[in-house]
Amino acid sequence: MSDPDPSVSSPVAGLPAYLAAFATGGLLTLMVLFNGQLAAHGTPLFSSWSAHGTGTIAALFLLALLRPAQRHPGIRPPIWAYLGGASGAVTVMLTSVTVNTGLALSGTLALGLAGQVVFGLIADRWGLFGLPRRRPTPRDFAALALICGGSLILIFLGRS
Repeated sequence: MSDPDPSVSSPVAGLPAYLAAFATGGLLTLMVLFNGQLAAHGTPLFSSWSAHGTGTIAALFLLALLRPAQRHPGIRPPIWAYLGGASGAVTVMLTSVTVNTGLALSGTLALGLAGQVVFGLIADRWGLFGLPRRRPTPRDFAALALICGGSLILIFLGRS
């Protein structure tokens, strides 16, 4: 693992990366819960529009407040890099539906985590989207097996 670039400013500078990554899990849980409530009282599309509308307002506010420096001035990202919003919109709609089923919040998040790890291993293996290629190790597959096993326990044995 490489050390982070010290020249890059970050809103969480000084906060260990592991803690920041862990905190995103809690925030993701709140996002899925809140969006599920919106979808239960409206539609998944309404939930997605609401989430992205408030997210846009929050991001604009933080941009104005923090005024982050550009990492690489004059260098534009590839056009596909802007598709994060589209995948986010679909993610919000899908989780807004599944959180209101028998999967509930924990099952939705557990299967979502499994899907993230599977796609992450695939993206690493083939170097998708400019990532460096990395061959998955037995440890990676063991971690995936534990995540899938835990997901199954939450879904099938966690019911009352």
